[in-house]
Amino acid sequence: MSDLNAKLSSNILDAFSAGIGGGIMNFPIEFAKLSGSGNDFLCIDNRDGRFDAILSCADWAGHFARTICHRGTGLGADGVIFACQPEIEGVSDIAARLFEPDGSEAELCGNGTACFVHWVINSGWVQHGEVKILTPAGVVRGSDSDGAYIRVCIPDPQDIVFDVELNVCDSPLRCDVALTGVPHAVVYVDDVDKTNIGCLGPAIRRHGHFQPRGVNANFVQVLQEGLLAIRTWEFGVEGETLACGTGSATAAILAAIRFEWDDAYLCGSEAIQLRARSGDILRVYFVRKDEGTVTDVCLETVVRFLCCGTTHPDLVAEAIPPAVRPPCR
Repeated sequence: MSDLNAKLSSNILDAFSAGIGGGIMNFPIEFAKLSGSGNDFLCIDNRDGRFDAILSCADWAGHFARTICHRGTGLGADGVIFACQPEIEGVSDIAARLFEPDGSEAELCGNGTACFVHWVINSGWVQHGEVKILTPAGVVRGSDSDGAYIRVCIPDPQDIVFDVELNVCDSPLRCDVALTGVPHAVVYVDDVDKTNIGCLGPAIRRHGHFQPRGVNANFVQVLQEGLLAIRTWEFGVEGETLACGTGSATAAILAAIRFEWDDAYLCGSEAIQLRARSGDILRVYFVRKDEGTVTDVCLETVVRFLCCGTTHPDLVAEAIPPAVRPPCR
């Protein structure tokens, strides 16, 4: 490293360390890794603000997430979630900021939040059964359910639209769409296992109709009333994941309404079950009001604690590379 790069590294690393009030950041970085029905996430404690400097800059946080989430050269994950102190007291117990493997920040992730809830409860940071988490999509409530399931109740869906017509991969296609913290499109197929997700997924995700934000693409097969099989191409990950919590919630809501399922599924007394690519079964409850609005959406997903660990200083140096980091916007 040149003297100039070494000086740049030292100066920016000092600024990064200042995120804990002038103290020295502890190396290596401690993390917990959990899986929500096949989605794996890295959870990092930032309640003391030690990562505030890096989280204050989209470029720096994005580079950190891309590096640490990379499969092969990083820890490998579908996202990294930071536990933070809420900016407003009394609204929530804790705040969460989730970054995708491509470095973008997500408003909400159902399975990621379920993993976060299990981690928070397991760490003993709350003294009651329910955790209120402040996310960019609003306050999300989470709690233990039965067995390995964690329940997460997410904001009410918005902007529900049925029968959106698209031209995808040189063929006409219809989908239903809704915003459940993040935007989702649902396409109904005869067989999810035979669907060409590699072509259709990215084409829908980046279709002009959904720009500039883009959309997550969910492919759903109705197995029977109240039971779906689902595969999801997720933006941020930019690939198919083994499960998607908000995608499963969206698919359950839209399918139940479209196919006019029994009232038990529409009033929250019976769970709609979704078989994810991982093989796990996710459960979704919601209430559809007489005027057509949907409320009280709760997702139950299988959460597994995979490991706790600490990063090697070499990975920290890659994740926080001051000399090569692009200028912060």
